Amino acid sequence: MRKFLIYLSNQHESILKLIIISLTIFIIINLLPHRVRYKFEFHKGTAWLDKDLYAPFDFAIIKEKDSLEAEKKELIKTAPLFFEVDSVIPLNALEKFQSAVSSEINLPDSSQTSHLNPPALLKETGEKILRLIYAKGIVETGPKTNITEFSRLKLVKGKNAETAYGRDVFTLSAAIVYTDDLLKQFVQPGREKLKKYLADALRPNLFYDASATEAFRKQLTDNISLMHGMVSKGDLIISKGEVISDEKFNVLQSLRQSVVENKQGNESDISVLFGQLAIVCISISVLMIFLATLRKDVYGDNKKITLICVLVILITLIYSQALRLDFISLYLVPCCLLPIVIRVFFDTRLALFTHVITILILGSVAPNGFEFVFMQTIAGMVTIFIFAHLRRRAQLFISVSMIFISYLVCYLSLSIVQEGSISGINYLNIGWLFGNVLLTLFAYPLIYMFEKLFGLTSDVSLMELSDMNSSLLRELSMKAPGTFQHSMQVANLAEAAVYKVGGNALLVRVGALYHDIGKMDMPLFFIENQSTDVNPHDDLSFDESADIIISHVIRGIEKARKNNLPDLIIDFIRTHHGTTMVQYFYQSYLKNYPEKIVDEDDFRYPGPLPFSIETAVLMMADSVEAASRSLPKHDAETINKLVEDIIESQIQQQQFINCDITFRNISSIKKIFKKMLMSIYHVRVEYPH
Repeated sequence: MRKFLIYLSNQHESILKLIIISLTIFIIINLLPHRVRYKFEFHKGTAWLDKDLYAPFDFAIIKEKDSLEAEKKELIKTAPLFFEVDSVIPLNALEKFQSAVSSEINLPDSSQTSHLNPPALLKETGEKILRLIYAKGIVETGPKTNITEFSRLKLVKGKNAETAYGRDVFTLSAAIVYTDDLLKQFVQPGREKLKKYLADALRPNLFYDASATEAFRKQLTDNISLMHGMVSKGDLIISKGEVISDEKFNVLQSLRQSVVENKQGNESDISVLFGQLAIVCISISVLMIFLATLRKDVYGDNKKITLICVLVILITLIYSQALRLDFISLYLVPCCLLPIVIRVFFDTRLALFTHVITILILGSVAPNGFEFVFMQTIAGMVTIFIFAHLRRRAQLFISVSMIFISYLVCYLSLSIVQEGSISGINYLNIGWLFGNVLLTLFAYPLIYMFEKLFGLTSDVSLMELSDMNSSLLRELSMKAPGTFQHSMQVANLAEAAVYKVGGNALLVRVGALYHDIGKMDMPLFFIENQSTDVNPHDDLSFDESADIIISHVIRGIEKARKNNLPDLIIDFIRTHHGTTMVQYFYQSYLKNYPEKIVDEDDFRYPGPLPFSIETAVLMMADSVEAASRSLPKHDAETINKLVEDIIESQIQQQQFINCDITFRNISSIKKIFKKMLMSIYHVRVEYPH
């Protein structure tokens, strides 16, 4: 038992990695919808490439969505409008009119023609007109009651409802016009007064009932049959090579839905779950094998593994939620967030591989698998290529535009293939794709958040660190100007060399700028900062001098941590001398004290050895640049010999055994160093005489 516990404690990193991977698979499986996927893929206008398809059972043909919507609109258009009849308003109108006429009758001053046109006649005529109008009714008008003469109406009075048409009722304006027409026959002098009294008395008595109207419309649309015909078992649905017409496409869609519905159930769900588990396990396992084989540095770091798994889960979560929401198009899901973030923290190859694995997982549940995988893979590739060298803000908008164009071209191409013509393209989806690209901009807040959570360093942070106005570099330029100039030259050499051999040029540049910050504490003990003939090493023993020189590495690490430099940059400070020796003071000690036994570790840097192309190149550039300053003569021959001797010496001392660098890389690096040093020291090329 004790041995087993010891074994577990020694394997805690591997156990943690296994837990992270298992948890990732568990979460993804729970996010994916567990439903049967139809085995055939088909599109309008394309040929049926499978064998002849016969109906496996009886099934109903589902109406097409457009046809169903058109039927609903027609029903809503022809559905009656409900109006509540108010029986009190006609009485109020009559009373108001009678009151107005009665006041006219009681006037003390009567006209000379009053015996021909008595007010009583006005009252009798107006009452008849009001009864005629309210016998039909006056409807309330508004934006929702655009009534024509053919509009169907339901006039509700209590529990009874009568059917009428728009021509059977009045609007208020029509009632006034009707009154005017009737009064044309009334030639008595009081006609204008009568018109005024009637107009003042008329009010709508039929009020629109929106709730009853909507309830009736809903009842009509809910009762619409979703089917229009049946297909019997054994009937030929489509032949091999036959072009899928609109009608055939509708039948195939109906069959697919019937198959999926018939296969739903507890037993089927469990089978689907196991199938999805196998798909996800295979995909994640292939991703881990890729990391273990080609990116051992990432595979060995559980924080980086966790970051990759979190990103895969995040994209799966967004896509699975979009699948469940009918009002959101799947074209809106910003799958390209993943390759952007992975590319920023790692490299192009890992970003592409992770993106493809994620898209394959989601493609297993996507409604149109091929379309989804094709579009997202192409868009992901374009994203990775564009964001590989993102340095300026203007590039961001260019990059977003290129991603949108890649989506647009893929979508239009697939639509033409599926629909058979450009007229069948759904242009609304282009709007969703544009929203997708805008959401992709959220990669930058995500990058910042992941930097803080996982302690990683992105290119954006490296750009900020390379700013010469940063506090640490400004302090270096003030306290140790010679070291600052040396760091600048090393940065130029290392950046050019790494760019040539395919490493991270920005990373090595930033590492070179900060690699000697430990010299700020005792700048005069380093020759590049000595502006006079006074050398403080003259008053120290050789081993004390060596100790001060070596200590700049430890001091640099401490200063970097104090200023919150990322570990990625601190690694350059640790490794830029590897385990080499301070040769000048070591050889001086041997020469002056031949009889003493010397401990080489007293004159050796503590290491560790460089472990990447970037740290190895910085070590070479640092040594070559420093040594080039001490050359008595700068010409092609001396520079060539200097570069060859220094790098060969480092190879013999096995300083590069821990990094993935080849002799071809080293040969290219030497050529870059020689060319740039000759340019720095203005060495002219010798032409043959």
